[in-house]
Amino acid sequence: MLERFIEKLMYASRWLLAPMYLALSLALLALSIKFFQELWHFMPHILDMDESDLILKLLTLIDLTLVGSLTIIVMFSGYENFVSQLDISESTEKLDWLGTHDYASLKMKVAASIVAISSIHLLKVFMNIPNIANDKLLWYVLLHLTFVVSALLMGFLDKLTKH
Repeated sequence: MLERFIEKLMYASRWLLAPMYLALSLALLALSIKFFQELWHFMPHILDMDESDLILKLLTLIDLTLVGSLTIIVMFSGYENFVSQLDISESTEKLDWLGTHDYASLKMKVAASIVAISSIHLLKVFMNIPNIANDKLLWYVLLHLTFVVSALLMGFLDKLTKH
């Protein structure tokens, strides 16, 4: 009797995650505001910018977009995996990947997104290399390589555990 109560309580506690996934919507809104703020600031100066400054600004916008996409993936996949299935009517447009990501694939998507975001940040650093100290540059590269190796090892371990 006590065991059954504890199990029901533990299972119901998954709903504590629901407000967290809902709060990610607010984080996505904040990210969208920042994206359009960046766009608003750089559009009037587009004709005055040199090519490298334009590329840096575009990389910033791409970076924000990737973080937003990662937020959506975590929000929906996490909710579906850990809280409840989304009840989407037949008439509503449904994303193809909804319901197809288990925890392992979600983890790999997050790792791949972190590597992509880190790559863009490193490219931004390289575009501004004259203004970066060598020791800081080394740390940027080492941190990026750590993300890459971590993602590769996670993928390798997932492949090992599936067989």
